[in-house]
Amino acid sequence: MRKYFVALLAVVFGAGLVSIGFAAPSAKPTIVMAGKEHWMPGTGMLKGSQIAVVYGDPSKPGLYVIQLKIPANTTYPPHYHGEDENVTVLSGTIWVGLGDKIEPKKMVALGAGSFGSIPANVHHYAMTKVPTIIEITSVGPRTMIAVKKR
Repeated sequence: MRKYFVALLAVVFGAGLVSIGFAAPSAKPTIVMAGKEHWMPGTGMLKGSQIAVVYGDPSKPGLYVIQLKIPANTTYPPHYHGEDENVTVLSGTIWVGLGDKIEPKKMVALGAGSFGSIPANVHHYAMTKVPTIIEITSVGPRTMIAVKKR
């Protein structure tokens, strides 16, 4: 009897490993070709910019990737996010600073190819001087909260 139980257990365990190893993926790959993004007008603090969701849904829990097309001479006043914000500059230059008020002399220029990661709840601000496109990767739901002036 024990011999049969061990054999049955081996078959069930082996079948489980095979099904895990060879199971079909549950999701399809996402590929967004340059120039094929679906741009929408930004809202709230992103008004004037354009946003393209390239992966996931920033309004829901889970990983998402968005791109922001930011016009020249745009300023995002001090704000923070409830989640980490990972930013890659795709084109142009974005100037960023930390704190509750904009201090241009303390801003750092991030050109194309640059990356920055801002932890959740860290107050920061940004501006552009030239048209710029950034990509933001994070875990939703996305928040963007203005820092109240003191």
